[in-house]
Amino acid sequence: MFTGLIEATGEVVDYTRQHGGDVRMRVRTPAGYTEGLRAGDSVACSGACMTALDIDAEGFSADVSNESLQVTTLGDWAVGSRLNLERSLTLTKPLGGHLVQGHVDGVATIVALAGDASSRRVRLQAPNTLARFIAPKGSVALDGVSLTVNEVEGDEFGVNLIPHTWEVTTLEHWQVGARVNLEVDLMARYAQRLLETTGQSA
Repeated sequence: MFTGLIEATGEVVDYTRQHGGDVRMRVRTPAGYTEGLRAGDSVACSGACMTALDIDAEGFSADVSNESLQVTTLGDWAVGSRLNLERSLTLTKPLGGHLVQGHVDGVATIVALAGDASSRRVRLQAPNTLARFIAPKGSVALDGVSLTVNEVEGDEFGVNLIPHTWEVTTLEHWQVGARVNLEVDLMARYAQRLLETTGQSA
């Protein structure tokens, strides 16, 4: 479990296809980031929960399954890709964002990006199967970043990014046409499942 508040950014320094098509990648992290990180611990990499392996002072490795490659943007990554990093939530860590599982539901596409005073407004298109889970003033995680939904129209929705978010995450590199990892709100998914089991629909 995560909060969607990014702790640091890292860089993919090795991205190797394995036998069968899955990937072993190496992530370089800022100095001190891996202190206390143990093999098997979870790290959200741009929203996707990865198991940290081969940890040292410079970073960690992770194995990416075919499933993750198919439903996230991880298949687009390469050496040099910048990642948002967040270690898993603990009982002593403030929950300043929202509950994020690190289980990416799908990929959204940026369709518009514009300045708004010192902030930036971003409009994205969600897959049809996920659009029903996105509501105004609800939460989404985009590339691992917890954000509040401003407006929804059909399968498109908008978010507002303050300068701090641009400065401490990889979102400053977003541009129209970019694909981003989308995780919808956990509570929305459970509400839909409850309605389905009672013979209703959202």
